[in-house]
Amino acid sequence: MRRDARNEGLRWLEQAEADRHGAQLLLDGTSYHLACFVAQQIAEKVIKAFLYAQGEELVTGHSVEALCRWAAEFDIDFEQLRQEIAPPDGYYIPTRYPNGLPDSIPARLYTRRAAEESLGLADLALQIVRAELRAE
Repeated sequence: MRRDARNEGLRWLEQAEADRHGAQLLLDGTSYHLACFVAQQIAEKVIKAFLYAQGEELVTGHSVEALCRWAAEFDIDFEQLRQEIAPPDGYYIPTRYPNGLPDSIPARLYTRRAAEESLGLADLALQIVRAELRAE
């Protein structure tokens, strides 16, 4: 049975918002590497929320930049958003695996500033997609 597109988008948005709450706990608990990773996940889910709400039935991939290019096919404003929120894509792997970093581990390398900046970008994506999906 096919889901209602808008409701599916709202479901994904709700999960992204819940993840944002968890990311704040990670930031407050000084798990900066994990906060950076979750920021990427939030942005990914938010863009997927928008795509599902447009009627897309299978939204795959993890790159925020690529998902924004796809979303721009429906709303050109996502092209500008793509340029702003693509940096957390760089946190997808190296924030989780020691072999993604030379001579260190993610828990030592990532800082509060990096976590705050990446969460700020996730917040920007949340704000834009919330306005789109909850406008009615």
